[in-house]
Amino acid sequence: MERLIPSAALKKLQDTHGVPFAEVFRHGSLQVELYKPEGVDHQTPHTRDEVYVVIAGSGHFVNGDTRQPFEAGEVLFVPAGVDHRFEDFTDDFATWVFFYGPEGGEAASETP
Repeated sequence: MERLIPSAALKKLQDTHGVPFAEVFRHGSLQVELYKPEGVDHQTPHTRDEVYVVIAGSGHFVNGDTRQPFEAGEVLFVPAGVDHRFEDFTDDFATWVFFYGPEGGEAASETP
């Protein structure tokens, strides 16, 4: 497996010809992508649970009915099927995206 570092993932993203994401790793149900929208985040709800780990940048994150600021280093969770998007983000914004689990998402569990 090659190293999963932002610089290598950003280079791979350049080869997608305008698509704002690139898959960089897959194992079982885990799929890792780099996501870097330009200007506006046009994504729609996904069929699996996902975790974002913000690499760089800041802005606001809409997750269902909640809108909150985000910054580099932050971890954000989105359950399957929930409308979400990044808004008012800086030009350097980039994030890892980790899709995992079954279609429709995993059952909720209590937070420790």
